[in-house]
Parts: sequence; C-alpha cells; structure tokens
Amino acid sequence: MTRSLSTSLSRSLSLRATLLFGILAPVALFIVINSVSLYRQTLAAATTAYDRTLLASAKTIGEQLDVEGYDEHSVLRAKVPYSALEAFEADNKSKLFYRVSAIDGELVSGFADLPFWRGRIPDLSAYASLVDFYDAQFRDEPVRVAVLLQPVASEHGRGMAVVQVAETLELRETLARKILVDTLWRQLLLLGVIAGVTILVVQRATRPVRELGEAIEARAADDLSPVHAPDAPRELRPLIDATTRVMGRLQRLLDHQKRFVRDSAHQLRTPLAVLKVQVQSARRGDVDPRQALDEINQTVERATLLANQMLSLAKVEQLRQRPESATLAFDEVVRQVAIDVSPLIAAKALEFELDAKPAPVHAHLWMLQELARNLLHNAIKHSPEGGLLAVRVHVESDHAVLAVVDSGPGISAELRQRLFEPFSAGDAASGSGLGLTICREIVMALGGSLTLDNRVQDGQVVGLDAKVRLPLKEHTQG
Repeated sequence: MTRSLSTSLSRSLSLRATLLFGILAPVALFIVINSVSLYRQTLAAATTAYDRTLLASAKTIGEQLDVEGYDEHSVLRAKVPYSALEAFEADNKSKLFYRVSAIDGELVSGFADLPFWRGRIPDLSAYASLVDFYDAQFRDEPVRVAVLLQPVASEHGRGMAVVQVAETLELRETLARKILVDTLWRQLLLLGVIAGVTILVVQRATRPVRELGEAIEARAADDLSPVHAPDAPRELRPLIDATTRVMGRLQRLLDHQKRFVRDSAHQLRTPLAVLKVQVQSARRGDVDPRQALDEINQTVERATLLANQMLSLAKVEQLRQRPESATLAFDEVVRQVAIDVSPLIAAKALEFELDAKPAPVHAHLWMLQELARNLLHNAIKHSPEGGLLAVRVHVESDHAVLAVVDSGPGISAELRQRLFEPFSAGDAASGSGLGLTICREIVMALGGSLTLDNRVQDGQVVGLDAKVRLPLKEHTQG
C-alpha cells in the first residue's frame, strides 16, 4: 500500500513538488501534534490557576464561619455577604455561587439550589487543603465547583463545614479560545517560515536539474556529444553519465546507419549500372543472347548476394541494440549449417570433416547461423577442387571454439590489413566483401573474438584457419 502510494505520487508530482511534499508534510504533522499538545498543556495550566482562585474563594468563605457546640452537636453560623466574592469575579464574564453546609448536608448559608457535594477527597492532591474539584450543571449552565472541608473552631465550639464555590465557565472558555488562537497563529507562522525556507532550498537544489534539461533541450537535433556539466552536484553524476552513454550508443547507431546508406548507394550503383549496359547490349544484339543472359544472371546473383549481406550487416546492428538471446547448443547450430551447405561442398568434391562437441553459448540463433554460414561459404569458395575442409567445435577453458580449416591460398599481408573492412573482398568478381565484416560484427556483439591465420607447411601456405571464440553460457550470464 505504502509503495503503491509512493509510486503514484512520484508519477503525478514533479521533483520539486515531491521534495516539498516530502519535507513539509512531516513538518506540518509534527506542528499539528505539537500544537495539540501545547494547547492541552496550556489549558491545563490555566485550569489549575482558576481552580486555585476558586479554592481561595472557598477559604475566604470558610474564614468567616463561626460555630457553637462540639462535633455532632455543633451549630454553624455564617455571615458571608455576596460582595465577598466580587473580588474573585473577573471582568464580569463569570458568576460565582456558593453554599456552606454542615457535614451532613444541612444548609448553613448560600444558594440552596446548589446541589450538595457527595464526592470524596482525592487521596493524592496538589493542595495542602481538603479540597475537591468537579464539573457540574447549575441553573442550566456548566460550572466548575471547588469543595473545601473547612474545620471551624471558636471559644464556644468545634465543627466541620463543607464550603462549595461554583463558577460559570465563560472566562475559562474565553481564555481557552485565546490560547488556541495564539497557539495556532504562531504555529502557522512557523509553518509558513519553514515552507518559505524549504521552497528556496528546493529551488536552489533543483536548479542544476533545470539547467541540465535546458542545456540538452537547446542542443541541435544531431548533437549527441557527451554531456558536460562540471558544476553539477554529485547526485546528478549517475544521470549525466547514463545520458552520455545512451547518446554514445545512439551516435554509433546513427553512424552505422549513415555508413550503411552510403555504402549501399555506392555498392549497388555499380551492379545496377553493369546490368543496364548488359541489357542494352543484348537488345542491340551486340552479343549472343545466351551469353547475354549468362552475364545478366551473374550480375543479378552478385547484386542479390550484396543486398542480402548488406541486410545481414544491418540486422547484426539491430540485434546488438535489442538483444533477444537464449542458451543454444553451438555444435548443433554448426552441424545444421554444414548440412545446409553440403551441396556446395559436394559440388567441389571437398574432403569434409566435422567434429562438433557440446558447447552451450548465450546468443541469438540467427547470429550463430549467419556466423557459421559466412565462414563456411568463405572456406568453400577459396578451397580448391578436392581439397580439405574441416569444421571443429569444442570447448577451451571458458570459451566455445569454432575452427574452420580450409586448403585455400590463405591471405596476403596486404589483404590482412583491410580484411575486415566492408567491401574489401579478396576476389571482387565473386564476392561482396561483406562476409568477414558480418562475422566480425557478430563476434563483437557476442563478446568473442575472431582470428584468421595462414597454415604454413614447409614454408608454403597450405590453407587458412579461421577460429571463433565465444564465451560459454555460464560465463555469459555472470
């Protein structure tokens, strides 16, 4: 419940509003609780003060009593003018009533309709007198009553009087309201000061966020350079670094797309131009129709291969940005690709060997298939008739290794320098120059490595060894 409330608030409120709410809400709650506590304490203190006034009134009345007789035979007499109580009435906002009674409740003096006290003196009292306080109703008004058990002694007797003084609550209620109002406006003033200071602090604290947002918003649409904010607080560094990394990935993706479009336009223009010349030549009858069709077919095949491999190169980059991989058996993928290209192997009567041991990797199926297919196609194309072609899959340390061994002419030192560059085929007439580029991009996307080494025997190059190393499944997941 708390988490869902926090999530909904964070979605609906801005950062500044969240900070203000998070700071002011607890402060406001504390002020409310403190105000209630302070009000109760102040009201209790005021009540004690007024109760002492009532007690003083009762004592004043008790001091004016006289008695004849002793104990149960005593007779109390009182001469208490009402003016004796006027000194305890404040601002004519409250009224005082009194009753003097014998210990058995017999009225001696005062207001007969004031009910006689039937309570008991508290065991623990804050006063040095036998006094009790209670709330009651008198003449349809709420009153506060003080009861004093007053010993009375004279030359002619000794007895006990019960003095009751009741006061209406107008003055107390007025004071309570004043205390409440004073408490509230002071606490509201304090809350306002805290809110103002908090707003200023939050505004200052969030200024770097706004400045960073404005700086990014002011950039050109194609500006994906790193974000520089040397004055930003440390708390913003993770956001700035993450934004810089995202911009870097976007920049690489845009560069790749631009390069792809540029290379596509350049590379497809040539076969299309050649195809147009061949068609025009065939229509004019410059060459034999069968020869013209063979040439057109070869041009179309090269253009189709080029288009397919360019699309494959673009797909590698797409999968690199949005990986959807699973744990796959590398050996099974290589074995299936070998079956698919078996007609090409048979056409050149190659001596083919396949040794595939279990090697689980975490990758996209299409990537593994395209990697194995390009390496096998490259090896078949460059191997001589009846030559050796061996494919091996095994595990070395924490890597799955694919080795493709052919008996071709190998690669020259000049070609090695630009071997993995797009459109740098060793045989421009029969290839697009993208196969090894695709292989390198796939291997890099999977966190592996690709090496091409000439196999030398008696000082002669007798073939090429292509070796791919990919992390095993458990190391990929770690």
